[in-house]
Amino acid sequence: MNFRKLLSYLFLLSTLFSILISPAASAKNLRWSSAGDATTQDPHGQDESFTKSINNLVYERLIQPGKDMSPTAWLATSWKNTSPTKWVVTLRKNVKFQDGSLFTADDVVFSFERAAKSRQFKSYAIPAGVPRKIDDYTVEFTTPVAMPTTVINLGEIPIMNKKWAEKNNAIAPQDFSTKEITYASRNAMGTGPYRLIAYEPGIKITHQKNTDWWGLKEGRFESNIDTLEYRPIASAATRMAALKSGELDFVLDPSPQEIAQLKQDSRLKVWEGEETRVISIALDQARDELLFSDVKGKNPFKDKRVRQALYQAIDINAIQKQIMRGLSIPTAIATANPKGEGITSALEKRLPLDPAAAQKLLADAGYPNGFGFTLHCPNDRYVNDEKICVALAAMWAKIGIKATIETMPKAQYFQRTPKREFSACMQGWGDNNRDAMFTLKPVLHSVSQSGYGEANYGNFKNAELDALIEKAEIEMDAKARQTLINQAVELVQKEVLVIPLHRQVIPWVSRANVSLIHRSDNKFAPLWAQIK
Repeated sequence: MNFRKLLSYLFLLSTLFSILISPAASAKNLRWSSAGDATTQDPHGQDESFTKSINNLVYERLIQPGKDMSPTAWLATSWKNTSPTKWVVTLRKNVKFQDGSLFTADDVVFSFERAAKSRQFKSYAIPAGVPRKIDDYTVEFTTPVAMPTTVINLGEIPIMNKKWAEKNNAIAPQDFSTKEITYASRNAMGTGPYRLIAYEPGIKITHQKNTDWWGLKEGRFESNIDTLEYRPIASAATRMAALKSGELDFVLDPSPQEIAQLKQDSRLKVWEGEETRVISIALDQARDELLFSDVKGKNPFKDKRVRQALYQAIDINAIQKQIMRGLSIPTAIATANPKGEGITSALEKRLPLDPAAAQKLLADAGYPNGFGFTLHCPNDRYVNDEKICVALAAMWAKIGIKATIETMPKAQYFQRTPKREFSACMQGWGDNNRDAMFTLKPVLHSVSQSGYGEANYGNFKNAELDALIEKAEIEMDAKARQTLINQAVELVQKEVLVIPLHRQVIPWVSRANVSLIHRSDNKFAPLWAQIK
């Protein structure tokens, strides 16, 4: 072999070696699981955290949280306030949907208008303002009044392809509460880093890396994960057995009871962090006769004394220690992230555990022997959700309250909660925006046509509270706005409109060779995950 041929041969070997060690060649398949399933593929169909995390793989937003949860320019490259009620958003160019069509202002206008018709997303889309296309890569949003949360609202709406939606008769958002099935609820096509390959409800969801994703050129894809296989597995024992055997790489929701043991297993790694989510109990305060109750012709929950009795019968420390195994932070504030939201720490004081006082409150309200009702809970959504509800029933039994526990998978549960079909129910509410308005407005304001109160599952109405929330929503002075927010939180506490329990400390568990970014929104972000 002459020298020139030898050089050619060495060059060929070098090229092959480079290919073998390239990111594409080292791409991995990550198999992950949790108890529940994504409820829909329609990005405007269900405002539920886990479902949104699945949808986020395909559908992107104008502004998205980065690794540290800070707002990051995404499909928008910039935004500016041109007047008190107008925001101009500049869009990223040369972005393609996964069918090859270009992303433009038409898709943004369509998506915001579509989301404004959604039961789940109108509380974000409507306050973002009326969208107007200026040119292919510029959209103007106009609000009725100046809004301090406009930029946050702009980052809450997933962007769909207008032509794809029109072609597939998906112009209107899915009405998840009616069990509606649409093309968009079973298929997906966005601009995101992953493509939906297969959606088999209750069995498996498969995504594959989008090799045409705009973020690749900017180095935003920091992962070697080529495909994602999500498998819903209801049994915690089965999930963990699959992880330990190597059938899974990552479990989103291990049982808190196992965490100490899992930390001792060299094959595994535990990831922990506080979640920006509050777990509460919502009580029907609207009906004249309570559903699923042995009280006829009346609704005990309309009486503050009854609500307070239930609250003061709860041993929150026992729940924290015995059920959550320390992986919860008891709270008196019914918002997702009080510290980040600037809420005064003076309000973080729960009503004391006092069964005797609770019994007196019940007697004063006309129920000396207690009464019965049904508490509805999911069994695959929040950490130990069913166990918490069973524990509450046992605590309430000590004051004469007979609570029947009825649990169901979240797919069924979240179809019923928007219709307010329950006497009492568990509610988990989280946001990643560090602004109390995103709990106050959808959860604690009364129901209105403009999108307020969509998640007010107790269906209560307090005119003073509504006024405080509405004033805070448009107050541009930060100090004055915080005062209004604090007053609203204090009023919720005073009237016991909901019963707050705790914020979750979320443990994840993976195989030891998996590297993850654990964010406070409890959403798996494969962009920053690696398999060694």
